[in-house]
This record gives sequence, structure tokens and C-alpha cells, in this order.
Amino acid sequence: MSVFKYGRFTALAAATLVLLGGRGGNFGFAGSAETKASQYAPDNTGRNLRDVKGGPLTPENQSGNPEDQKLTQQVRQAIVKDDAISVNGKNIKIITVAGKVTLRGPVASNAERENIDAMAKQIAGVGNVDNQLEVIPTK
Repeated sequence: MSVFKYGRFTALAAATLVLLGGRGGNFGFAGSAETKASQYAPDNTGRNLRDVKGGPLTPENQSGNPEDQKLTQQVRQAIVKDDAISVNGKNIKIITVAGKVTLRGPVASNAERENIDAMAKQIAGVGNVDNQLEVIPTK
């Protein structure tokens, strides 16, 4: 009986090697030519370039001021509470510095963009919202 078990194991191991064959023994582990991340440009590389020092606000610019943090929290809560807003819309970046709220990220439609903008303006004030949301329709 034990010979039968080992026979099955050997057959399974052989089948696995056949399926992974042709990889020169490294089987696609890190460091192999097939898996180097540097070979592939991320989809958002161009967008990341705009976020260099001196560019638009990023979440790292969020103020530590309690009033600014409260504004950010109130805008986020209003957005998350609205069931009509897409997942991407609920995950936008909300950055508040000196009472001015900046909205950044992708949303599903122009209507969603306007809806989020109106919520933020209702909370922070009409002149205190910088809407940089991008409409990127879902596929």
C-alpha cells in the first residue's frame, strides 16, 4: 500500500514538473527574468508624475489642524452615506488645508462629480472647495 502512495506522489510531482517545464528551473520566482516588475510600467505612471513636490495636493498634505481634520471627516461621511455614489467615488482623496477642501480622484460620471462637489460645498462653503475629480466611466 505504501508503494502505491509513493507512486501517486511521484506521478503528481512529475506532472507538476511537466506543467512548469521550460522555465529553466527557476519556476518564475522573484529575481527571474519573467517576474521583474521593472519590465512593466504601471497604468498610473503618468499621473504619478504630476504628484511630485510642488504639484497638486496629495493626502500627505492633509493638515493636522483639528478643524481641517473635522472638515475632511464630515465630507467623507457625507460621501460614504450616499448609496448613489460608486465605490471609486467613495474612495476619492479629500485633502483639507487651512479650511480649503481639495477633492481628487476618479468618479464614474459627471453627475457623480457634481454631486460630490455639492456635498463638499455644503459642508466647507462654496468658495472653499477645489474640485479636481476626474470622470472615468466604469467599463
